[in-house]
Amino acid sequence: MKSSQAGFTLVELLMVLALFGILAALSVPRLVAASAHLRVRLAAEELTATLHQSRISAIRHGVHAGLKFRTAEDGRVSFTLYRDGDADGVRSNDIEAGTDPPLGPSRTLKMLGRGIGFGFPPGMIPRDPSGSGRPMNRLDDPIRFNRSDLASFGPKGTSTPGSLYLSDGKGTLMAVRVFNRTGKIKILEYDPGSETWRGP
Repeated sequence: MKSSQAGFTLVELLMVLALFGILAALSVPRLVAASAHLRVRLAAEELTATLHQSRISAIRHGVHAGLKFRTAEDGRVSFTLYRDGDADGVRSNDIEAGTDPPLGPSRTLKMLGRGIGFGFPPGMIPRDPSGSGRPMNRLDDPIRFNRSDLASFGPKGTSTPGSLYLSDGKGTLMAVRVFNRTGKIKILEYDPGSETWRGP
């Protein structure tokens, strides 16, 4: 009787390793893209939670409150929550003058960094998420509350309308939009193929 030999020959082993190498090479770019997409999503959710907390603070204290964003030279963005000190709403000039005092220390978003930040992917000109269908302008300004970097919330839950744009600097773009009368905050993702914004 012939005994069958167990195990692999060197050629078979090399073929299996080559196959694994090809599969790994094909799947790594997808994994990297999925990881970047997830990190942009987490940054958008953290930003949404920060805006919600600011709105709740305004309602709870019965005053206007404003979340002021500042961009440093190295691109880092910090934010500070201020309260209205002179009954005219939170304003940038009142913040600078010290009339509208801070409600806490300046902070940064934990999920930003490692390629994730405020901005737009290079070469992409997205459509306006308001539904007008027009190509967006001012792509050097990813934090937009009218013409300022200040998101204001009223004691009745209303807010300044605006949008904050987050990207991985490659192909993922998300917007955190704040609606004025309701104070609702929504995350949208841009699909460059169809040139449309969609919800989660």
